[in-house]
Amino acid sequence: MPVKASGALVAVSRFRSTDWILLAVVVVLLLAAAALALAETSLTRISKVKAISLADERRRGARQLVRLVERPEQFLNPVLLLVLVSQLVAATLVGILAERWFGALGVVVAIVFEVVIIFVLAEALPKNWAVHNPERSALLAAPVVAAVVKFPPFRVVSNGLISLANLLVGPRGRRAEVSESELLAMADVALEDEVIETEERALIHSIIEFGDTIVREVMVPRPDMCSVEAQRTASEALGIAMAAGYSRLPVYSQNIDDVLGVAYAKDLVRAEREGFRDNPVRGFVREAHFVPETKRVSRLMREMQALQYHLAIVVDEYGGTAGLVTLEDLIEELIGEIVDEYDVEEPPVEHLGDGELSVTGRLDVDELGELVHAELPEGDWDTVGGLFINLLGRVPGEGESVVAGGMRLVAEKVQGNRIGRIRVMSLSAPFEQGAGQGAPVGRD
Repeated sequence: MPVKASGALVAVSRFRSTDWILLAVVVVLLLAAAALALAETSLTRISKVKAISLADERRRGARQLVRLVERPEQFLNPVLLLVLVSQLVAATLVGILAERWFGALGVVVAIVFEVVIIFVLAEALPKNWAVHNPERSALLAAPVVAAVVKFPPFRVVSNGLISLANLLVGPRGRRAEVSESELLAMADVALEDEVIETEERALIHSIIEFGDTIVREVMVPRPDMCSVEAQRTASEALGIAMAAGYSRLPVYSQNIDDVLGVAYAKDLVRAEREGFRDNPVRGFVREAHFVPETKRVSRLMREMQALQYHLAIVVDEYGGTAGLVTLEDLIEELIGEIVDEYDVEEPPVEHLGDGELSVTGRLDVDELGELVHAELPEGDWDTVGGLFINLLGRVPGEGESVVAGGMRLVAEKVQGNRIGRIRVMSLSAPFEQGAGQGAPVGRD
């Protein structure tokens, strides 16, 4: 007991008045390091989109948050510098105090203190809290960090050190940009977190992919076009339009590659009522719009809206007619099929017994790949029928087959030089019965 009392007296005697000041500085530095560590994690985890949404909600500190996340390099360097300085100075002062109080044993005491207190309380704890509460922590940290960034000494010192680092490692790279794959992944994560519905996720995917789609992928191909010869009468042309259920018909002279214009059903009705039913339909055509088959559908939709037309003739690189595209085709690419009372639709995908599928030859190759979870060959074709013909090297007969992506494709229906339907069979495990249900599929 006397020995312990004397040891305590020795420790007390070593405690000076200035030690209280150093101890207070250590506490302040640890609190500053913890706050800055929280700010670093929260501000780097919050996205620009999320910051803008918080600003739209008029959350306190959201405006500063938006400015910070727009230029992360402006706040990250000062914050990292202050975190490092706070921790190093605190660790140094703790070492000085420990050596003064405990002598040689103080080194061990200082190391334990720095590992437990500095790492746990000033590093791990605030960062973990920021990870679990990103919005709250970012809104709390944004005003403080914004003030720190504006403080001239911190800004000058951090920029000077970063300039020195750039001299050693080279100039800065380009700012990171959000890719389409990341946007698609964000939609998938939002669906998993039940933030959006399945239909909303499908619409987001369609909108993002819409910009990469070209006219050839959505057009009505040449063999399926409903058109009328220029020498036909207005009455005959109206009958053809009514039978097909179309409000607009391309009018051609010698052949379909010589399109003169577009006949509107309402103009033909007016001609018949006014006694011009036997006049050639060429006298009632309106201007036709021609677009290349490689044109982006997003640009075409804006053009259709600006010039106020609903139908365009699609031409290939040689100037021949490849098909036609309507505003409805473009909208369907975004929201899926629009079927009216005149449409007689054959299902694009049918689930057969034993896990087999029957698909239309016009189904998009990528959509079939998504349905069966397989990597299909890529090339100058867009449809499953085009893939089949290219793999076989000729137009198949009914019953002929090819193998692609671990699947056997069998021509079920061949109409002239076109493949109507294809049976798809897996060479390994059968397809899931629900594959592809609920997702937009290709037009037939």
